Amino acid sequence: MSGTNDKPADDDSLKVVEVVTEGADEDGDLVIDDLVVAVDSEGKILATDETVAFITPEGDAVVDEKLSVLGEDGQLHTVEEDISILEADDE
Repeated sequence: MSGTNDKPADDDSLKVVEVVTEGADEDGDLVIDDLVVAVDSEGKILATDETVAFITPEGDAVVDEKLSVLGEDGQLHTVEEDISILEADDE
């Protein structure tokens, strides 16, 4: 006797959602937040990749990228973080 699963074949697939927001902080810096989230078929967040950039009026930039994954404890844990500082040319 063979059994079938009532779930559709693509029910276990991951969905990727991206949200980009931008605005200015109290110092006049442009702030851009790009969040990419991987969720399962039940809507549980499995991983995130967030990049936040601060760009000053002078053109200097700080970019913080953080990759987090779901741990066995049910919490997101940062597995990689990279902070880059880029200074504008003084030409």
